[in-house]
Parts: sequence; structure tokens; C-alpha cells
Amino acid sequence: MLYIDQLGREIRLTKQPKRIISLVPSQTELLVDLGLSDRIVGVTKFCVHPDTIRKERSVVGGTKNVHLDKIKELQPDIILCNKEENTKEIVEELQKTYPVYVSDISTIEESLELIGQYGEIFEKVNQARALISEIRSELHSFLEFTKDKPRKKVAYFIWRKPWMLAGNGTFIDHLLTTNGFVNIYGHMNRYPEISEKELENLKDLDLILLSSEPFPFSENHINEIKILRPDAEVILVDGEFFSWYGSRLSKAFTYFKTLH
Repeated sequence: MLYIDQLGREIRLTKQPKRIISLVPSQTELLVDLGLSDRIVGVTKFCVHPDTIRKERSVVGGTKNVHLDKIKELQPDIILCNKEENTKEIVEELQKTYPVYVSDISTIEESLELIGQYGEIFEKVNQARALISEIRSELHSFLEFTKDKPRKKVAYFIWRKPWMLAGNGTFIDHLLTTNGFVNIYGHMNRYPEISEKELENLKDLDLILLSSEPFPFSENHINEIKILRPDAEVILVDGEFFSWYGSRLSKAFTYFKTLH
């Protein structure tokens, strides 16, 4: 069986994968929601949904470093990676021995494409179609809800000291746009850094969003930002809804409505 992953790489499988290692937290959640929990043999320490998965399956490391000996012991039929979350070196090393599927997602459509491909690879086509349909329905409802909302100019922070934000080419930026927000760093690539002075001098900024991940912003950081920008509204947001693609999208749009 021949499949093409989202980097255009060929993935050849001699049998339907029964032993899966997922090195991407959001894709681990997706596998479970497609009814594939019993086939997962390995996950990362960051795979927190469902919250029992790390106790029930072997933890093979993080997203940027893995224990090759643990992976070898698990004898996977396929390993699931992501271009942004896992390093090129990890993928190159693993593909010497195992089939490795690499996702590359910066839009909702690419996320839905991944769900459909997983449905085919793991013979969960009906479950994948149902999930895709649910997400499309939720998205349509959300776009109707936001169509007359004001287009606020926002900055989405993912890290503190150095201060880092979400720029273009990211899934976060795509979801900000889907929300009807104007990302004032949408002209900059990926995850730009800015100084506190730059933050103070930003023009026409309505709303600052502080993400819960990867840096765990808290109420104390709202006060810190307000000192620099007393004119802007500052709120904490659930980073998983802005950066986890896959089945989490089925819940994301209900959450996004609370931000408007």
C-alpha cells in the first residue's frame, strides 16, 4: 500500500498498521477519537489528551528528542510525526527503520486532509468522514456568528522573555484570521521575537492574547503586559484550541465564540 504524506513523501506499508507510535500530541488525541486507542503503543511526554494515555502507553521521549531504544522495543508498524513539532533529524533517523508519516498543517483544510488520510491508512474511513463533517458544520456556524463582528487588531503571544508571537505561515495565524481578527504580526514569518520597547510602540492594537502554551501565561502576566500597554485589552486564551489541529477543532469554535 502506497500513501503520500503532507510533505509529498511516499509511505509504503505492507500491512494495515496495528502498532502506532505518535510523536505529536494533537495527533495522539485524533487517533483516540477515531477509535484507534488500542493500536497506540507509544506516545510523547506531552501527549496529555486523553489524560490517561501516558499511563496506559509507553512514553518514548518528547517531541524534539526520542529514545530510539524504547521505539525499537515497541516494534511500531508506523510512526506519526509533524514537520513543525518534530525535528528533521528525528524523522531522518526513524525512517531508516520504520514507515514515518509526516504531517504539515497550517490551515483547517490541511487538518481535515490529515483526518481523511488517517481514515484511509487505519481503515477508519467512516469515523474520519463523520469527524470532518462535524468540524465543517461547526466552522460554518462560527463564521455566521462572527460575520458582523468588529475586526479587532490582535497580537498573540506564545513566549515570554524573549517575547515571541505567532506570525504568518502558522496554524495559530490561520485561526486568528478565521476568528475575524487582524494579526498585527501576520506580515512576519513564523514566530518573531520583539522587544518590550517594540511592544510599547505598537500602533492600533486592540487586543493582546496570552496563550496557555507553550509558555504558561497566567494572570500575573496580564498585569505585566498592562504596564507596557495600558491601552490594550489583555486576555488569557487556551492555546490548545489555537494550535492543536485534528479532532480538537470539533470543540474549538464553541470556545472561540466566548472570545467575541
